[in-house]
Amino acid sequence: QVHLVESGGGSVQAGGSLRLSCTAHPYVIRKYYMAWFHQAPGKEREGVASITRDGSTTYADSVKGRFTISKDMAKNTLFLQMNSLRPEDTGVYYCAADPDYDGSLNAGYKFWGQGTQVTVSA
Repeated sequence: QVHLVESGGGSVQAGGSLRLSCTAHPYVIRKYYMAWFHQAPGKEREGVASITRDGSTTYADSVKGRFTISKDMAKNTLFLQMNSLRPEDTGVYYCAADPDYDGSLNAGYKFWGQGTQVTVSA
């Protein structure tokens, strides 16, 4: 079983920044395809950023230029740096991982974290 533990959520004003973290086993960080998903209240979960085994990244149009996904192998952590936050970024953010699924921003990943809440006020 793969355990993904998110942290770093909170409440900020529009224009502010947050950095989300997803801690996992070192092998997961190094070898799995990983992504961040956002679920706004009353809406379906949507992919916002993904990273492949070799570090290639993909972003949803809504976050390009504002969010950055990255890995820190030494800390066994996947990050999502979120800048210029907007009220529509409010929701639960989930970390996802899969050893074989290179689905980028599609929700077919096998393993999911419990989510961390982000609230952006106007």
